[in-house]
Amino acid sequence: MEERKSKYTGDVKVVRSLGFGTYLQVGGITQSGGVVEEIWKKTLRFVNRKSYIVNRCLILGLGGGTVARLIKEYWPEAKITGVEIDPVMIELGTKYLGLKRNEIEIEIGDAYDFNPRDFDLVIVDVYCGDKFPKKFEDEVFLKKLAKNKLVIFNRLYFGKKRKEAVKFGNKLEKIFHKVDWFYPQANLMFFCYAR
Repeated sequence: MEERKSKYTGDVKVVRSLGFGTYLQVGGITQSGGVVEEIWKKTLRFVNRKSYIVNRCLILGLGGGTVARLIKEYWPEAKITGVEIDPVMIELGTKYLGLKRNEIEIEIGDAYDFNPRDFDLVIVDVYCGDKFPKKFEDEVFLKKLAKNKLVIFNRLYFGKKRKEAVKFGNKLEKIFHKVDWFYPQANLMFFCYAR
């Protein structure tokens, strides 16, 4: 459908298929829409079943806005702030995936530099293709996040990525009060609760 070059993520492709609808891909990995939507639906349904209330939500790695749209479905009154380093993802999300800028406060910038405070829910989905930037595993960054009620980290969980995800989960367990491991499809979600 459309291909764009991004200085942050390289080649971004908009793909449409019968099975998964329209989605954004980087390096052959879906970033927004498609299978990512199914993974986040399962994840947020799990949170919603626990009658968890979300008034303020922060999404680090907004991408094309798939998670933001799903959060609005489960918690329509939630105020959402989305941080995304790549303006190309925001443009394509707006054009093809229904990202509504008026419902989300969008910050274009590095999620690492954003100061997350007093959010009910923080989503950390900062992938560039299949790469989870190492700086987001940094203890200083993780301790900043630990001041929020619930933080969900998305990690790929296949092949060599399994070992990396497990190592990361073990690190999270030393920083957060409680960490639940949740496995939707080829991903591992960490539900991290504040003290």
